[in-house]
Amino acid sequence: MKHTIVLSIVVMVTLLLVSGCNTIRGAGEDLQQGGEAIQRAAS
Repeated sequence: MKHTIVLSIVVMVTLLLVSGCNTIRGAGEDLQQGGEAIQRAAS
């Protein structure tokens, strides 16, 4: 029983970390595109 609970917690934490990385990467790409738009507007 304890083994199943520990395994479930490990799986949930892993999924949260993976989804968090994708979110942070997406936000970084959005910031990069925003910066490029500002550079184009300034030149």
